[in-house]
Amino acid sequence: MRIVIAAIGKLRRGPEQELFDTYIRRLPWSVTVRDFAESGSGADRQERESERLLKAVPDGATIVALDERGKALDSVTFSEKLETWRDGGIGDVAFLIGGADGHSPKIREKADLLLSLGPMTWPHLLVRGMLAEQLYRASAILAGHPYHRA
Repeated sequence: MRIVIAAIGKLRRGPEQELFDTYIRRLPWSVTVRDFAESGSGADRQERESERLLKAVPDGATIVALDERGKALDSVTFSEKLETWRDGGIGDVAFLIGGADGHSPKIREKADLLLSLGPMTWPHLLVRGMLAEQLYRASAILAGHPYHRA
């Protein structure tokens, strides 16, 4: 299984990048990261950003949009979802992280899963590290590794 993480906003060197890199290096899956600059302001900003994100999604990929209105999954359920996709022949899973205004309705409609990291609002730069950690945790759960202690 291949993972694509497409995000609005550039991650700069610093603790957020280090956190993200720490977990991405541990993953058994191939990971491609696509960063896109925020697209200024205006009423159609969300649409412009959504178009960029969708262009990063490989054909046939399962789309997971990180969205505050999405479903909050516990780590075991998240790992089971990834396992189902992997074992069902899904080759690519694309995680989309929107800009400050979130995702457009177009992305929310195309998404196979709207995923929330909880009811709190998180800075987009931290979301990447949190997603990377949950991907690593899921891979550890699936491998029977003791990293996850529930």
